[in-house]
Amino acid sequence: MDHKDLANEVIDAARAQEIADGVHRVLDRIAAAEAAAGRDAGSVRLLAATKTRDVGEILAAIDAGIRMIGENRPQEVAVKSSGLAKRLGERGFSLGVVDASVAQSPSADAAGASAANAAATHIPFHLIGQLQSNKIGKVLPVVDTIESVDSIELAEKIARRATMRGITVGVLLEVNESGEESKSGCAPSHAIDLAKRIGAMGGLELHGLMTIGAHVDDERTIRAGFAHLRRTRDQILASGAEGTSGCTELSMGMTHDLAYAIEEGSTIVRVGTAIFGERAFI
Repeated sequence: MDHKDLANEVIDAARAQEIADGVHRVLDRIAAAEAAAGRDAGSVRLLAATKTRDVGEILAAIDAGIRMIGENRPQEVAVKSSGLAKRLGERGFSLGVVDASVAQSPSADAAGASAANAAATHIPFHLIGQLQSNKIGKVLPVVDTIESVDSIELAEKIARRATMRGITVGVLLEVNESGEESKSGCAPSHAIDLAKRIGAMGGLELHGLMTIGAHVDDERTIRAGFAHLRRTRDQILASGAEGTSGCTELSMGMTHDLAYAIEEGSTIVRVGTAIFGERAFI
């Protein structure tokens, strides 16, 4: 298998058009699912899952209307983030979290960068894949939301690193609604307690819950997992516990099951293949 340069910033016009067409098709699918479910247009946001996609491909998606991106691998965050931030800045967008130690720097360059970031349209950058504790430092300066927090131990480690940097990181609690051993995520029975504990931590903001739909052909089974996550989110909000009032997001639904997820209340769908095509690299 050939090596792919993930930092590459230039793609040809045909590939850019292919990606743009994919973005528009997915946005149309989301709009149709919103309408079918009786939901307001624009109530569901599209996150482009960019695993194995290079900077040029990601920029093409953003040029086509993508306003949220997500990476699976911390090492890909590290490789792509510099080029992405630079090219997005040229387009009037900002990316990533401002490190307090930089923001407080008296230098003219830092002040100018801070002012530019304040004026730019922000592109939320999420980590949607598993995060090992030794990789936290690779993603914290860049991603502003980590969707794959599935234990109190990982949450505590992220909170400590965020506090040291003087930043606040958004968190989604990942819940393994399908019960499949191959999937990460906490047990559904533990989700409410973990959410309350995470909400009370400094350095973190609990934004909601995330799950991966059951890998089966049965619609009822897939929907049941999504519906249960929605009910869990509602119970967390109803608890009134410290730090849980912002637990509103439901990140659920991918290329193959996004319509079910939207009908069951998803607020974020994570789509890669339907935008970029099948992955040619692992």
